[in-house]
Amino acid sequence: MIAYYVHHHGSGHVHRATAIARALRDEVIGLSSLPAPAGWPGRWVTLPGDADGTDPRRDDVTAGSTLHWAPRHHPGLRERMAMLSATLRDDAVCLLVADVSVEVALLARLHGVPVVVVAQPGRRTDRAHRTAYDLAEAIIAPWPSRPAPDWPSTWPAKTVHVGALSRFDGRGAPPASAQQRALVLWGGGGLAVSAAQLHAAAAATPEWRWDIAGPARPGDSPAGPLPNLHHHGWVADPWPLLGEAGVVVTHAGQNALAEVAAARRPAVVIPQPRPFDEQEATAEALVHAELGVVLPSWPDASRWPAVLTRAHSRGGNWATWSRGDGAVRAAAVLHDLARPR
Repeated sequence: MIAYYVHHHGSGHVHRATAIARALRDEVIGLSSLPAPAGWPGRWVTLPGDADGTDPRRDDVTAGSTLHWAPRHHPGLRERMAMLSATLRDDAVCLLVADVSVEVALLARLHGVPVVVVAQPGRRTDRAHRTAYDLAEAIIAPWPSRPAPDWPSTWPAKTVHVGALSRFDGRGAPPASAQQRALVLWGGGGLAVSAAQLHAAAAATPEWRWDIAGPARPGDSPAGPLPNLHHHGWVADPWPLLGEAGVVVTHAGQNALAEVAAARRPAVVIPQPRPFDEQEATAEALVHAELGVVLPSWPDASRWPAVLTRAHSRGGNWATWSRGDGAVRAAAVLHDLARPR
């Protein structure tokens, strides 16, 4: 059995885990504080949270910078670790996938269970990340191979670059759209763009229809109705909107880009602030690969006509970023490591 730990922040981790789990030939059990996602192929253990009532400014949540999150005397943390230990104690668990948690990776290895870490872009050479990546049997990188200049020499040798992987892989990309429709695709991880900025961009491009798919920020309210601006709120399945889009405007999160790549859509990519400069690193990789139109920040409204035209003309050739078989390739790595030695 393979145990698969899924981080609760945003939606990308659970989408990725579900795609890999469905491609596995092995029995799998999910571990997360999230509820079981639709389509999960095995058991699921819902863990209690470990963050409520904790103030990182007062409590030593990093245990002297050796970990990322381990608040002292937190009943939720104690209970979730006990539940994880109970699962790992089962002799049938022969491998744990951590996507992502240094603490869970370390706990599994201390139970004698081999660990595979799903890597994330950005600066990952802090003490806690080094512990998890060092102890891992293998590292799965869900992006194309590109040297990471700050990685220790031992990491690349055990890293498998499977490329971007999406829950939409295998559906077949819809035909390229000639429509002047801009889809703004935000995930659940937060954003630094206001409703006023979206409104101004749509007002500056009246020939384009703007579809906004994603949660609004608290306190945001549009400046007024526009005939070419449509707010859809949170969209569980954005595939139909992706198929209609002439250009997708999105952040540099791994899941959002994987979904854009699966649909082979032209894109404007604007990285958002994230820990360890994750999205900045991904944006740099896109520039290196000459994919999409990458901007450092949300542009002034007057620039949007040229930005959308440039992105549309560049097209949506994402084949080098996403081959469409990332989940299958990742599952093959896990299957090989889960076999008895």
